[in-house]
Amino acid sequence: MDLSLIQKDILITLITLYHQQSHSIKGEDIAEMIQRNPGTVRNQMQALKAIGLVDGVPGPKGGYIPTALAYAELNLNVSGGDYDVRISRNGEPVSGANVKEIDFTTLCHPDVCHAVIKLVGSAKLFEIGDQITIGPTPVNKLMIRGEVFGRDESRQSLLISTSEMISLPKKPIKNYMSTPLKTLKSPDTLMDALLLFNRDRIHGAPVMDNGRLAGIITMSDIAKAIEKGLPLTTEVSGVMTADVVEASSDTKLFEVIRRFKEREIGRLVVVEDGKPVGILTQSDIIRVFPSF
Repeated sequence: MDLSLIQKDILITLITLYHQQSHSIKGEDIAEMIQRNPGTVRNQMQALKAIGLVDGVPGPKGGYIPTALAYAELNLNVSGGDYDVRISRNGEPVSGANVKEIDFTTLCHPDVCHAVIKLVGSAKLFEIGDQITIGPTPVNKLMIRGEVFGRDESRQSLLISTSEMISLPKKPIKNYMSTPLKTLKSPDTLMDALLLFNRDRIHGAPVMDNGRLAGIITMSDIAKAIEKGLPLTTEVSGVMTADVVEASSDTKLFEVIRRFKEREIGRLVVVEDGKPVGILTQSDIIRVFPSF
């Protein structure tokens, strides 16, 4: 069926708001977002309802919801596959918008690389000059960073000037971790830790207690202990961090990058069958993926 531009705009906005709020959407909210008269939106909604693209929800909290036919009409996949590629602004995912397709328009230019980003959601959620990050994509784990320099509201597309494109490493962290694992025991002293760090040129080590992971101690922990006046004969168990971040050895590298940022850590312990087998540090990640 042939929809007018305003009908497509209303339908896209309805779907965007519906995915943001997970309940029926009032015509006034759509009118405000697309800057149209509420009466015009209500009239168009009746037409869209008549051809089966929207359903009306009665009651004071009612409104409109998109039908499966609406997704099909706009070539959107309701199974969820098209919503895997997120788009973020300043590191925060933009609610109600995901990337459906990426078309590079000047990929071979020596100085410029532009792309058209086709959205599931409304292009009106973005402004010219927004710094965005797209990805990772499902198959090749591609991450794209760039700046919005234009938008096509009729096609729900963004025009971006890309600043960086990186394919995230897809191998599990066991391929990047440091092993064999250098460890300390709970009764070991801060001096023992410093000797280990100096000998093996490391900056942190797990602390084991009867074969169980009890904590982790780093150069930063030791420095803080010395500032507090603690002697180097202090046991590491009294200084270590007990809340150890762990990850299974078969976890993909790109999946743990976010943990480093969220937890503000410099290393995590890699485990297999519940037992520590290695350690992964920020330095290990930087060697593989310097931009993150």
